[in-house]
Amino acid sequence: MAPPDFVVIVADQLRADALGAFGAEHARTPNLDALAAAGMTFTNAFVQHPVCSPSRASFLTGWYPHTAGHRTLDGLLRPDEPNFLRTFRDHGYHVVWAGDRGDTFAPGATELSVHEHGFTEVPAGARWGGAPAERRRRRPALSGIEDSLWDRLFYGGEVLDDALDFDEAAVRTAESWLADPPDRPWVLFVPLIAPHCPFEAAEPWFSLHDRNAQPAPVPPGTGPAYLAAIREKYGLDRATLPVWQEVAAVYHGMVSRLDAHVGRIVAALGPDTVVAFFADHGEYLGDFGVIEKWPSAMHACVTRDPLILSGGPVPAGTTDALVELVDVFPTLLDLAGIESGHVHYGRSLRHLFDDPDGEHRTYAFSEGGFLAEEEPRLERGAFPYDLKGELQHEDPRLVGKAFAARDRDWTYVWRLYEPPELYDRRTDPAETRNLAGRAEFAAVEERMRQAVLTWLATTADVLPAGRDPRRPAVDLPAPRCTP
Repeated sequence: MAPPDFVVIVADQLRADALGAFGAEHARTPNLDALAAAGMTFTNAFVQHPVCSPSRASFLTGWYPHTAGHRTLDGLLRPDEPNFLRTFRDHGYHVVWAGDRGDTFAPGATELSVHEHGFTEVPAGARWGGAPAERRRRRPALSGIEDSLWDRLFYGGEVLDDALDFDEAAVRTAESWLADPPDRPWVLFVPLIAPHCPFEAAEPWFSLHDRNAQPAPVPPGTGPAYLAAIREKYGLDRATLPVWQEVAAVYHGMVSRLDAHVGRIVAALGPDTVVAFFADHGEYLGDFGVIEKWPSAMHACVTRDPLILSGGPVPAGTTDALVELVDVFPTLLDLAGIESGHVHYGRSLRHLFDDPDGEHRTYAFSEGGFLAEEEPRLERGAFPYDLKGELQHEDPRLVGKAFAARDRDWTYVWRLYEPPELYDRRTDPAETRNLAGRAEFAAVEERMRQAVLTWLATTADVLPAGRDPRRPAVDLPAPRCTP
């Protein structure tokens, strides 16, 4: 049997509960729901980092962010490091990257990993626009929030609805390439930007979702210190329910447009092509009174992932087995009959095709954050991410290192500069009531803490692939003798 072809579509900042296939009653995602119905839906998949670049480095290597220090937006995969796209290329697959989305490879690594890269039709402008005065958009008539949010993270409805933006250009590139693919097996990698903020949508997406039907977000409550700091910095404490419903409706409009884009790509495929769809991380969307994500955010709204595998030998089904995003590419390699050739921590999900009720992992891990002394290396984001960057430099402990472990029932978070967290997801799925430190849960807390410690110890690094001679020849002159 010929090895299958693969399409890998990666959304940015997509919550799992934004899709109908993952239980969102208010969602309008017919194409992704159909893709899930024809394949496997993984309801307990988790990202390894809550920010795009480290997450992408992780799922493309099978390494955790701490394994090789890929923990920043500019700590990208280097030419001397392995990645799974390069593995496919090295084993005879023709690998294509639709668009020019960054956040993944350092200079020189892309050329070693793919055969084709870029657009067939270059987008008219960047997905993220400039300052408010330079943009044409329609703001909602809402009060109760400062312009710091409107100007930076929420643009509402765009007036210009016919511009060729990044995602449309990437999808057209994929469609054009799929019209005449090569005879050899291939991988088409399509990393998109939606529904990443600033949240904006042209018609019909802007008005598609009923504002009043949007559920209320998780209340602010207590939690890590960065939550209150973000609310204060952006004036989010004054956001009313209609404000969050407006933001959510536009966000879901962006998700619906993403769904239409995915539908166009899938429509161009044959039935034997395997499709992998997932996101690099999620989005707060008003939960806990904040928006976007944070480098040390461990909440499920940011770390739970909408993973779907479909097509080819993938059967229809749903599994709630614990899965990590590092498992996706090893699964595709398994389906292609390819050994990765480097040490990694991903595990093929193929056994769940035959036994969706089976176990895959005992724990799923996520991580993020920095040491306070790493503050000079933290991002200084330009507009619209300037306020977020300012917070991290003003108090780097707000973005201190954090490690999360999840089993089927519990979430445990260890934080370097703050107390630990323990949540019982059976009774508290939104992870709002911290049970850490309570005597009746001490055994669970200790078990989860040990799981984090063991994980860190066993994944802290990888041995170099080669062996070096212990006494190599040195081409230098001998020291001069003193008379």
